[in-house]
Amino acid sequence: MTDHDRLAFRFDCGATWLNLLATRGRHFGAHPVERLATPERLAEWLDRSELPPARPPGAEDLRRAHELRETLRPVALSVAEERPPPAEAVEGLTRFLGDEHDPVRLVVADRLLREPPATAGAALARIARQAADHLTGPERHTLAICPEHDCRGVFANPTGRRRWCPSLSCASRGRVRAFRERRRTGE
Repeated sequence: MTDHDRLAFRFDCGATWLNLLATRGRHFGAHPVERLATPERLAEWLDRSELPPARPPGAEDLRRAHELRETLRPVALSVAEERPPPAEAVEGLTRFLGDEHDPVRLVVADRLLREPPATAGAALARIARQAADHLTGPERHTLAICPEHDCRGVFANPTGRRRWCPSLSCASRGRVRAFRERRRTGE
């Protein structure tokens, strides 16, 4: 796998807030992959997530994006495992929900659009609201966790048929491990 492949953004987790979690790959492994390493990468990710702020993000915005991501992770894992989330993570998410005043203004162009966020902070607040809605609404039952020990990525699995996160490497490693186990046990 090339560095480009490892650092490629993932937009296949089922929601923007879940894609934010995927900006840090192999989170639980010995060598995590940071895909949001610079304010420019954050700007690119927000743009590709259709949340480009009017002003380019800076170092503080990048820090806040990392903070939101790592606040959401334990909450998402807890909800997916149907257990109460850590109180401090819920408090952190609540702070993000009240951070930015971001009124809903719709614009008609070639399609219906929401007015872009003024700042990266407003974009992060939108992501936090989406996460809160998903984590507390009926869609919470669609959340699944990748069984790969170094990944444990949270993703939407509305059909319940998906075993691994959308990452092909997790599925490949899991299948190879299962194959080797079957060969070892003679099944």
